[in-house]
Formats: sequence, structure tokens, C-alpha cells
Amino acid sequence: MGCPKEFSLKGGMGAALLMNPDKAKEILSTLVQNLKIPVTCKIRVFQTVEDTLQLVEQLVSTGIAAIAIHGRTKQERPQHANRNYLIKAIAQTINIPVIANGGSKEIQQHSDIATFRQECGTSSVMIARTAEDYDNSPNNTKYCIQNMLKELQETPRGKKFLECQTLEQICEIWNLRQYCKEKHLEYNGKGILSRRQVSPNMFCPASKKLKMEDTIEMPYAFIRASFPADPDLPKSKLISWCNKNKKEKPKYQIINEDKLFRAIVYIDGKKYSSTYWEKNKKFAEQGAALVCIWSLGLIDTQTLIDTGSTLK
Repeated sequence: MGCPKEFSLKGGMGAALLMNPDKAKEILSTLVQNLKIPVTCKIRVFQTVEDTLQLVEQLVSTGIAAIAIHGRTKQERPQHANRNYLIKAIAQTINIPVIANGGSKEIQQHSDIATFRQECGTSSVMIARTAEDYDNSPNNTKYCIQNMLKELQETPRGKKFLECQTLEQICEIWNLRQYCKEKHLEYNGKGILSRRQVSPNMFCPASKKLKMEDTIEMPYAFIRASFPADPDLPKSKLISWCNKNKKEKPKYQIINEDKLFRAIVYIDGKKYSSTYWEKNKKFAEQGAALVCIWSLGLIDTQTLIDTGSTLK
């Protein structure tokens, strides 16, 4: 009952339920009476402690196990101050755990979380925006930035942004490429998996994992925007190399598991493959060819780092 977005309010959902306590109580009572797991809810505050407490007491009467309170009204947004004092007043009054929310603006480091909890006098905190500094999907990042840019997408920078396919390319436009790379390496060092490490058998026993014996493998992703012209594509370069050196044309083997694809390219008695699982066969073949042309010296490691195909 905290979402203040227009679509929620018009649909009688989210923060709209703050103005319809009977409906909110009915929903919570139904859940509490029919579920075997604890039921919690989240609300936004009103302008006064008294009005907020009146609603909270009605919700608590349904038997919920805890309540999360965002310290802004439904009209307010992140730029407005969070009413920590109001959350604290509620926490000191009711007899179930209160979860403080809305403090992301003040949370810059881990110790700030404890400070926020203490200011609100709650049992715990709920964090969203501050917790979002992670290896986000390039598609989702691009979608969010597009919504922020709006008509600015028609500017030279906006058009350059629309051509991006990776986080590295997006970050470079705003001079954040080095930061992006450092974050990737930081997460890898902590064992946090990114899209690069995703594989359909990653949680299978070692005996069931794909065996790629005698294959030269590298973690190189094929990024179409890095090869604007068809003659620059890894497969095209590999064909040209074969013709120049009078070698047989390369042959590709596709491996398909759980709608993800890898390829092995056979050339001159050797096998090459990218460890990156692609979403289609064509990109999987280009990825294998990319490893091959790198091995042949047709593309260097620094270029792959610069274009985001690999981290290091």
C-alpha cells in the first residue's frame, strides 16, 4: 500500500488503499486467516502522527506480523525529506515490529543503515534505491535512461546512446566507463555472478556439466555494435583469413541448452569456443569466431576490453 504511481492510484491499488482502510483491512484479514506464513504490509504516512497511527492500529488489528512504513506521503517523492520522527512515534506505540523505509537518500555507506534504524526506532529497515548499485541488465538500464531522456534522445549524445548494447558503452557516454569496469571486477572478486557467468548447467554437479575437451575457450561476448560493418564481423574476418591462407572454411557446431546457445568452431585442426552463452545461434557462432580470430592475432585483447566483450 505504498506505491504512489498514477496507475496504482487510478486502479485503487498501492497508496490508494490508504484512503480506503476498510478495503485494506479486508485484504489483510483474508490473507492472515488463509495463509500459514506471516503476513506483512507496507504503507506511506499521512501528514500527522495521529492520522497515521489511526490507520496503523486498524491494520495491526488484522493480525499482521509486521508493518513497513515509508516516511513520505503519497504526494511526496525521493527529493522530499523522510519523516523519521513519525516512523519512530508509530514504532514506540504499537506492539508489532516496524520496518523503516525511505532512507535511501541519506544512506551512503553501511553504517548509515544502522543510523537510519536508530533514528526511526524500528526493528529493521527496508532499502531499495540504495541497494540498486549492481550489475544491472543493459536492456533495463537502457530502458530506464530512455525514459529519463525523452526528447533528448534526438540529440547527438542521445542518438549515440541508442546505439549502445552494453553497460560499458552506455557508461562511456557519461564518462563512467572506468567506474563500470571497476564495479564489474569488484563483483567478480566477491563471487557475484553477472550475465557473463550465466550458464544453463551452472548449478549442476560437475559430472553433468558440459565438457569442452581440447577446445580453446575464452570469456568473450559478441557485441554486434562493436562490428558496424559486415566485413568486420568475426565470422567474416575468419573466412577472409582462411581464403588468404588457403585453409578449409570453418565449420560450426551449435550447443543448445535451456534456450541458450554456445558454438564450437572447427578450423585448421583446432576447436574454439566462447564461454558466454548467447540467446541465439548466430551470436553464438560469432562468439566462437571471435575467440578464434583473437587466437590468430586478428584482434587484440585491449580492443575486446574497450568494446566490453571482456573485462580483462
